[in-house]
Order: sequence, then C-alpha cells, then structure tokens
Amino acid sequence: MHRIVVVGGGAGGLELVTRLGDKYGRGKDVQITLVDRSLSHIWKPLLHEVAAGVMDTATHQLSYVAQANWHHFEFAAGEMIGLDRATKTIRLAAVPAALDEGEGDLLPERTLAYDTLVLAIGSTTNFFGVAGAQENTIALDTVEQAERFRRRLMAACVRAQNAADEPVPSVAPASPAMSASHGVPDVHDMHEAQPGAGVVATRPIEARPKVNLVIVGAGATGVELSAELRNTAEVLRSYGLKLDPRKDVRITIIESSPRILKALPERVSGAVAGLLGKLDVDILCGDSVAEVRKREVTTTGGRVLPADITVWSAGITAPAVLGTLGLAVNRLNQIEVLPTLQSKTDPDIFAFGDCASCEWPEHGFVPPRAQAAHQQASFLVKAIDARLKGQNLPAFTYRDFGSLVSLGKFSAVGNLMGGLIGGSMFIEGLFARVMYTSLYRMHVAALHGVWRMMLDTVANRLRRSTVPRVKLH
Repeated sequence: MHRIVVVGGGAGGLELVTRLGDKYGRGKDVQITLVDRSLSHIWKPLLHEVAAGVMDTATHQLSYVAQANWHHFEFAAGEMIGLDRATKTIRLAAVPAALDEGEGDLLPERTLAYDTLVLAIGSTTNFFGVAGAQENTIALDTVEQAERFRRRLMAACVRAQNAADEPVPSVAPASPAMSASHGVPDVHDMHEAQPGAGVVATRPIEARPKVNLVIVGAGATGVELSAELRNTAEVLRSYGLKLDPRKDVRITIIESSPRILKALPERVSGAVAGLLGKLDVDILCGDSVAEVRKREVTTTGGRVLPADITVWSAGITAPAVLGTLGLAVNRLNQIEVLPTLQSKTDPDIFAFGDCASCEWPEHGFVPPRAQAAHQQASFLVKAIDARLKGQNLPAFTYRDFGSLVSLGKFSAVGNLMGGLIGGSMFIEGLFARVMYTSLYRMHVAALHGVWRMMLDTVANRLRRSTVPRVKLH
C-alpha cells in the first residue's frame, strides 16, 4: 500500500486530500492521511471577517474528521515537529487535553510513516524583529487569534462608552459658563445649570474617549480588516452602542511602502486608498514601526499613535519547523521546490502553497495567494497519479487570474487577468463583490461539490436573516 501523508489542512491541503480520497480512498492500494494541529478548517482569507465579528465561525468551520469520513481519507490530529527521511516518518507532537477534558494528553507524541509526503502547512506572521511586536499585537493566522481580537474589540468599545457616559462634575459658578472669546454661554462646556447644584459638563467631542485601532501592514488582510471594522462600528451603533462610528472609533493603517497593496497594480491601490479615505480610515505610508508597546505604537518617523488594539499583518514567513527538517529552504523558511513541486532535497517530499518557494519564470516566484494553492492542489492530484503509475511528473505552471480586495459591504476592487480578457481589466463595485464572493464559493465547491455548495449558500442567506449582523458575544 502506498501511503500519502499531507501535512496541513488549509485551503490547498484540504482540497488535495479531498480529491485524492475521492480518487483512491475506496481502494486498498493507496492510503491518504491528513495531518493538522487543529480539528477544523476555515478558509484563511475569511479570518478578517471573523475578527470584525461579521462572520460566525460556527457556521463556516468544517470538521476534518467529518470531511475524512465523507471523502475516504484518514485524519491524524497533531502538529508536525520532526522528520526522519531515512525511515520515511514524521513526528507529531502530543495533543494536550483542554481544561475540562481531564488530566494528561489526549494523544501522545507519535510517528507516522509515509511513502509520499506533501507539506502544505502555510505561513505565519513575520514580525521582522520589531521590539514589542510579538508581545503586544494580534496576528490573524488562526481562528483563535481572530476571535481574541473580536472579544478585545467589543470590550474596548464598551469601556469607551462607559467612560464617555461618566458625568464630569464641576464647581457651580455664580452664572452660566461664559465663553472667553464671545461672552456668551459655552454650550460645549455646559450641560445644564440648576440653582444650588453643581454643573454637570459633558466631554467635548475632541476629548471624548476613543477606541484607537492600529493595523500594521497594508496588504490585503490589513486593508480588508480596516473596512470591515468600520462596518462593525456602524452596526454596533445601531445596536445601541453610544459611540460615533466615525469619530469615536479611529482606525489607522501603517505601511512602510509608498502605497498600500504594493503587490497589486497602482490603479487598484489608488482606488482602494480613495475608498478607505471616504470611510475615515487614516493611512500612513512610507513609515514603518519602530516599537510596539501595550497602548501605543511608535514609528521610525517619530509618530506616537495611541492603540487600544494593534493588529500585525505586515508580512509572512514559513513556520520555523521547516528549517529543522534538513530540506533546502530560502530566507523565509520556505521549502525550495522544483517545477514538479518536489523538494530540491528529496523527491519523495512535495511542498506547495505559502510554505513553498516555487519559481515563476519571468516573474520571480509564485505569490502566496489562495488561487496559487488551489492551482497547485489540482496539479498535485495529476502529479501524484503519475508518480503512482511510475510516469514522469509534469511541471507546474502558474496562471495569474488577477486579484480582488473586498471592502465588506462598502465595495470591492480588483483586476482580472488572462482567459478571454487577453490582458488586465480593472473592476470595481457590485461586480467585483460578486467575483470576490465567488472565490470562497469555488473553495466550498471543491470540498463538497457544486450542489452542496449551492445549498450551503442558500442556508447561509437564510441564517443571516435571523442572527445579528455582528457577533456580539
């Protein structure tokens, strides 16, 4: 029996084992196993929506155990912590029990044998050695981190509202407060004067407590999160939160490059910057972060920004474990692969997605995007089939179909490439939003089939009509 082990249940890894399971899982000649440290899957490009509270993970997470049962592969829970190429085994860390699951580990440290190993463990946040960044910011690599951000956001808004509601007592003057410049009662400093009582003054708008949110990095994640946070602030206002969604919730993006979305065409970048400006999102380009403290961010340009919550989305690197496996890696710890997606060190090991460094002739390297992982997963189904038959493996060719950036309910912007277009086409508004949504639906179709995807779409639409637009607790 040929043992195929896929490590990483992200967008590409889960699509790969699903298709391999459908193709070989019912037979006795091939065994397919998925390894992941989590028990469920969520499409990573949606994590900014989880963080903003506009997506409930309970309705979009997919259990690996259930998917394995439906598509005839096996699932092994655990984090890969080692590789023995001589014995063709990987080592999995023990799975600890939760606080309410009793003492000891749920699963012990163990090994898993393979004949073909596929690494698809994605990427993690790169803090670039900035002082205080790892300790005082929140990354958006996992559902747990996104949920942590959402809870802190809700708490910060509640605290700001309570602080704004607190009366500011002052000594009762003999006459109403007079404006120093005009000699008339100053309505900004006086709430109501009552005989024999002190004056209760409201806070001037500029002095009211604000929720200060700082996002480091203006790539797709940072930009999309900023728009969703503005939407969340407006929704919370409709649910009774007494904060001005534009003036009391301040959102700032810091980007070291001269413009946001530096990996996308300038027209897309400019259009998105204009839309964010209309949403009162402050953009600081050409300035990088020097230090992050618990309540403030200092830039190399000398700015000191107050920050109730700081999100770090400034870059990615491959997980550190890849540098310990004895495989050739680049400076970002990505595994260097051949055009066949085989490791340059070991032909029995493949790697793809964010954790792989794959050359893209005349362009550099395949970018770390969901569409690249999807294309590589489809390619590996064919490549592994050729390997099982003893045939020569084909070479992977990446096709760039463009990029889309969602600004939530406000808009979407992007460019489409290739196919019938014959070049690049700029799109914006409703059409771009439909195209962006279709990317996730294509992922769902790859996992469940078209009919189940359509039913899931309808079910989500119906569910959204009976639940709050923002997850409140």
